[in-house]
Amino acid sequence: MSTRATLDFLLHRWLRVETLTERARFADHSRETFDAVLDMCEKLAAEKFAPFNRIADTEEPWFDGERVHLPTSTHAAAKAYAESGMLAAAQDYAIGGMQLPCVVEMAANSFFSKAGIGVGGGHMLTSGNANLLMAHGTPVQQQVFAANEFGGRFAGTMCLSEPQAGSSLSDIATRAEPDGPDHASDPLGPRYRLRGNKMWISNGDHELTENIVHLVLAKIPGPDGRLVPGTRGISLFIVPKWLVDAEGRLTGERNDVALAGLNHKLGYRGIPNTLLNFGEGRHPVRGAASGAVGYLVGRPGEGLRCMFHMMNEARIAVGLGATMIGLAGYEASLEYARTRTQGRPIGPAGKDPTQPPIPLIRHADVKRMLLAQKSWCEGALALELYCARLVDEQHTGTPEAAGEAALLLEMLTPIAKSWPSEWCLEANSLAIQVHGGYGYTRDFPVELYWRDNRLNMIHEGTHGIQALDLLGRKVVMDGGAGLKLLATRVNATIERAMAEPALAEHGNALAAALQQLGAATKAAWATAQPEEALANATPYLQAFGHTVLAWIWLDVGLCAQAQGGAMDEAARRGKLAACRYFFRHELPKLPAWLQVVQTRDDTCRTMDEEWF
Repeated sequence: MSTRATLDFLLHRWLRVETLTERARFADHSRETFDAVLDMCEKLAAEKFAPFNRIADTEEPWFDGERVHLPTSTHAAAKAYAESGMLAAAQDYAIGGMQLPCVVEMAANSFFSKAGIGVGGGHMLTSGNANLLMAHGTPVQQQVFAANEFGGRFAGTMCLSEPQAGSSLSDIATRAEPDGPDHASDPLGPRYRLRGNKMWISNGDHELTENIVHLVLAKIPGPDGRLVPGTRGISLFIVPKWLVDAEGRLTGERNDVALAGLNHKLGYRGIPNTLLNFGEGRHPVRGAASGAVGYLVGRPGEGLRCMFHMMNEARIAVGLGATMIGLAGYEASLEYARTRTQGRPIGPAGKDPTQPPIPLIRHADVKRMLLAQKSWCEGALALELYCARLVDEQHTGTPEAAGEAALLLEMLTPIAKSWPSEWCLEANSLAIQVHGGYGYTRDFPVELYWRDNRLNMIHEGTHGIQALDLLGRKVVMDGGAGLKLLATRVNATIERAMAEPALAEHGNALAAALQQLGAATKAAWATAQPEEALANATPYLQAFGHTVLAWIWLDVGLCAQAQGGAMDEAARRGKLAACRYFFRHELPKLPAWLQVVQTRDDTCRTMDEEWF
């Protein structure tokens, strides 16, 4: 089943996205318009991205002291994507958008991640940057910065991490001081001067667009000149590479944002990853004060709250990107297994060396590796699209449905980011294994897919951070309301499965897993000691993720089971086989993960650093 066929099944048969056209915001759309967008993106990805994925990997960005150089194909891909209108796909017609549902937008964008994550791969950051400004920026900031990002004139970044702080945002040291007594009267927003350093900034410098809009976290000093400790002192600023006027025109003056260097990565090599210095004086801006000019977004001290709008969106996008790289590897290894002949079948008398070799795909262990990839990657794709559908419900549903969607999305975001980035990476590893020695060479693309996907367990919040967020905050917030709501949804699927003889076994297994997860959650917090509860947060995350994916697969399996005669039979049976694989090979992993959670095992917590 091709990626497009899988998307069509999930969108139209499982999620029934056409029902969204009954809502006012999407009333102009139909199955035909949704398909047209998917057709366009599939074609664009095949023509402008896929053929140049290896070029983007081998011809890495380089800096000549003045400019960052990228391959011509990257410029062409970025231009074609901007011209497609996809940067503003979900936005209002009034600002040039298509008013597409988020679920259709993400499905369409998935083709680009699969074709070449490092080719013109900054569009997710640009649209996320602009979406944040549409939620938290002033009308002028929206018109000057967000509208030009949606139109492709400007690109966007997010600047959070610093060399000395990494993921610990409470320890950032970038300062933002008011730019003169009239700083609050600037039409672009309260004007500040920023000084500091930011690390790991994807697309932090390039010439793909006229301008780059940096969204920068920084701290405003208190009356004593000292920075407020912790995250409550963090504010958010727009810091453009080139200064603009209130109409969005470039003034010709460079802001004091300097590229300090490029990071050389294992994967994602086509995207410039940068260290940026703000206010070091290399590009001094005219005025009494020194530093990079920045414009406050929202209110002082609310920067992290605003930035989470982009971060949460990016986490789902990261999960989708990891999924699609996993699917690319799966499809490559499936094709290889079908065409590569090796070994003989095992018959009643063993192997017969006089018989011709058979395709790899006929060996049970190769089928195991392919089924694992299929179950992980197609399950992850269903999860990501389900989350995107929740976004649409949050924005256009009834107040009650919107509230439930927002709560479910809170619960599922750590899983949507972390689960595909772990298991679709493992799928890429199995894709290499299916290829054997050839998979470890550059003659085949699967080694590149693994290298690209390895980043996804790290950026937008590492596994450990997602685990702490899930067990330390999400499952206990509002007295466990989110966990209860999720359990209600899971139980509804279980009830439907119990009425279907072919899936009742899976329904019973999921019910047992949900009970184990609930018991472990209570036991983890039994002593009310965070240090004890959170010591095994990562195994909890893994068990929680597998439970969620089992639920997703059971729901998808119910849909496939009901499609007898209405879809390709091989594709239908393939869905059911992947569902069965997940329940029989993956879900049984839960007890080992949850055992250490439930007993609050102290092995890791009490390990003395000297013992290493």
